[in-house]
Amino acid sequence: SAYWGVIGVMGIILSAVIRLSDYALGAFTVKLNVLHWVALILCIIAMAWMEGYKGFQLKFSPRVAARALYLSRHQAPLATRLFAPLFCFGFFSATRRTRIVAWVGTTLIVLLVLLVHQLEQPWRGIIDAGVVIGLSWGLVSLGILAISAFRTGEYPASPDVSDS
Repeated sequence: SAYWGVIGVMGIILSAVIRLSDYALGAFTVKLNVLHWVALILCIIAMAWMEGYKGFQLKFSPRVAARALYLSRHQAPLATRLFAPLFCFGFFSATRRTRIVAWVGTTLIVLLVLLVHQLEQPWRGIIDAGVVIGLSWGLVSLGILAISAFRTGEYPASPDVSDS
């Protein structure tokens, strides 16, 4: 179930990367002017830093890896094992703060996706290019941190587990 948790989370992220890559590449079907190129570069840098490094590498990925390692060490109920990716995300059996971050974060992401979906090219593709970079960074950091956690047996962060 621990491996299923990590693989499930990585699958969700990879699915988003694949889907958004088409839209990101769609930006190049339109003739880009200087403003578009500057926006693209700034968006990629900003999303790599904010989403990839600050969001994924420093916060989300260590917690997912820690919660997966926790699953490998503790006898979990069948529902937790079946829904291990959601457990690793922090949607349940987590501290109040972790649950709030998971639910509010997911809600905000869905709202942002709906808003960006309304944009026309090349702006949608420019934003999606930055998101693809951030998610890809997150995918790599999660893989590295999960492998490290399972190899060393050390939590890269608190698993923030709670009975509630």
